[in-house]
Amino acid sequence: MESTRQHKIARLIQKDMSDILLRYARTLHGTLISVSEVRVSPDLSIAHIYVSIFPQDRVRETMTLIEENTHKFRGELGTLERHQLRVIPEIAFHLDETIDRMERIDQLLKQ
Repeated sequence: MESTRQHKIARLIQKDMSDILLRYARTLHGTLISVSEVRVSPDLSIAHIYVSIFPQDRVRETMTLIEENTHKFRGELGTLERHQLRVIPEIAFHLDETIDRMERIDQLLKQ
């Protein structure tokens, strides 16, 4: 169960990382990146960031670029949150496949 502090930090990171990735997506012309969820470890040292990427045909390419620039995103996050957090957590990006699962379930139910 998440503590109140974990929840607040996760929301803060989600908001700021959404802004950072929005600016980054502008350079990718035609790709939309959204942060669907952030989970912070109990010791606040790791933030697992779940992202959704549209269109589907650019998912692998975009995830590779995001993972290559993780250190850059963590630095920008540190700049934005330097007054709220003492230590900026390590960042791990994950692809959020919830929408894909929902579409598959819908297709199976329609058959």
